[in-house]
Amino acid sequence: MSEELDVAKLQRRLAEFAAARNWQRYHTPKNLVAALSVEASELVEIFQWLTPEESARVMSDPDTAHRVTDEVADVLAYLLQLCEVLGIDPLAALDAKIDRNERRFPAPDGP
Repeated sequence: MSEELDVAKLQRRLAEFAAARNWQRYHTPKNLVAALSVEASELVEIFQWLTPEESARVMSDPDTAHRVTDEVADVLAYLLQLCEVLGIDPLAALDAKIDRNERRFPAPDGP
């Protein structure tokens, strides 16, 4: 896909995909949160028994890299769908959270 991606376009594509299959009735906040949890757990499963060093190299194996990439996509897809259903702007939510964290956890002065 050569056209530039953004969150709103991806959310529209996800909504169109679900609508074309008449899946909207299943996309309740409860179901989307459950699906998000399942997909996040599938991502955890890939890393579960790796050492910290092995986990840092996970993308060097093409098969594992493909699995990680797919699970990240699944997590993001369900998160974006949840945000769409609940009327949350995910980028604005993240920006506000970073602002709160910067106030809550100020960087130490100097080296």
